[in-house]
Formats: sequence, C-alpha cells, structure tokens
Amino acid sequence: MKDKWYRTWAGYDRLKNKKEFTGNVIMVVIAVLCMGISLSFLLETDLGTDPYTFMNVSISETIGWTLGNWQLLFNTAMLVTVILITGVKLIGPGSIANMVLIGYTVDFCRWILHKAFPENFFMGPVARPVTFILGLFAFLVSAAVYMNSKMGLSPYDGLGKIICDAGRGLPFFVVRIAFDSLAVALGLIFGDIPSIGTILMAIFLGPMITFVGSFMDKYIFKKSGVQK
Repeated sequence: MKDKWYRTWAGYDRLKNKKEFTGNVIMVVIAVLCMGISLSFLLETDLGTDPYTFMNVSISETIGWTLGNWQLLFNTAMLVTVILITGVKLIGPGSIANMVLIGYTVDFCRWILHKAFPENFFMGPVARPVTFILGLFAFLVSAAVYMNSKMGLSPYDGLGKIICDAGRGLPFFVVRIAFDSLAVALGLIFGDIPSIGTILMAIFLGPMITFVGSFMDKYIFKKSGVQK
C-alpha cells in the first residue's frame, strides 16, 4: 500500500527505533547550533561567510530586521515552495532546526561576543585570520554532519536538490556553485560587497561539503555505527 503523504518526510523510517531517531535528532540540532555559532565568528571577522548567510545579512540590514526574523520568514516561504513541488520527502527535523535555529543563534552569539570582547577584537592581525580559519572549519564540519544525517534539508538546500534532480545527473556541487553564486549576486544587489571569503565559498563550498561529508560517511558514521 502506498504510504500516505505525511509518512514520507525525511527521517520517518527511523521512528521504528526511538533511540536511533532521538540520537539523530540530537546530532542534527547540535550540528545546526554549531553552524550558527561558527557563522557568528565568521561575521565578526568580516572575511566572508557562506553565500546564503551573506545574502540574508545584506537583506536583513537593508530592511532593518534581525537576521533571525528575516531568515525565518524567507525560509518559511521557501519551505512552502519545496513542499508544493516535492511534498515532504525532503523535509524533516533537520529542516526545521536549520530554518529556525541558525539565524537566531547567530543573533544571540554576536550579542554575547559584543558584550564579552572589546570592539573590533576579531579584526586584529592575529585574531582575525585565526578566527576565520577555525570558524570556517567548524562550519564545514557542522554543515557536513547536518547534510549527511538524512534528517531533512533546509529549504535553501531543498531547492538546490530539486534543481539538481531536474538536471538529470547534474552533479550536486555544480548546482550548489550556481545557487550560491546567485545568492551572492542578490546580496550585492542589496548593497553589500562580498569579501574574498564569500566569493571563495561560493565556488568551493559545494565541493568541500561533498568531500567532508564523504569522508565522514566512510570513516566516522560507519565506524561509529551511526545510522543515516
């Protein structure tokens, strides 16, 4: 018998094993929170973030909203689009965690950083490159864990997946490069100038996430017995 639509969401099959399902949800939430934390440090260095964050920061600053509020509204609009096109098969706990938590985590962490450190601390000659490198590494690993958890994609990643599937064999990283480049262009339209870090991430973020994800799938997920 064909599954009812509400049983097709990402991660539904793991409900048969409550312990496995709970473990995967916790893993995804931690990964998403780490993405938000690492993004807050990247924003403080002003050396570049991922293209989607660059676009949303540009728009939110232009309209006078917090990043969390704008990103939640925009993610909701994209979520509706993804569901109308593919149903809920790309949506799961990871999708909701990503679309709700990242923007507000960035807002909260940047508020804490501004209280805890002197102004322009992360712009120093040592703190700036070190913070950027560590923040970028943490973001890549966290994003790889989230995207390889099979617990649902963010609306932004979901649209990329839809385009990739429509391309009939077009590699994900090619679609991701095009999608990220569009996000950078939109951020530029809203008056922000992309730094070298954002441009490099628009080109290399897709391939790097794919590489890190493959590495973790082979050497961490399988060896640790984590089910995906």
